[in-house]
Amino acid sequence: MTLELCVLLWASDGNDDALSRYEDTVLALVPEHGGRVVSRVRRIGDGDAPLEVQVIQLPDDAALQAYLTDPRRVALADVHREVVARTELIRVETLV
Repeated sequence: MTLELCVLLWASDGNDDALSRYEDTVLALVPEHGGRVVSRVRRIGDGDAPLEVQVIQLPDDAALQAYLTDPRRVALADVHREVVARTELIRVETLV
């Protein structure tokens, strides 16, 4: 069964564009783990809502763990800590 995730991302102050560049880099790794980015949207304007919301599909939990521990992604941990204030990961299913 396919694993489907909704990822909500908040940028640290002044790092909206840096967060998006970071996500450009790490999301490019998803297909190498058998997954795909279904949707990636960015908030318009200011507010408390997440800056980015993504829907990602992966084959299973093993693929998710392989993606999360990919050495290229792990090498960017300092960038992540600098630009991402908060992340929420929610398992979802597509209804329509």
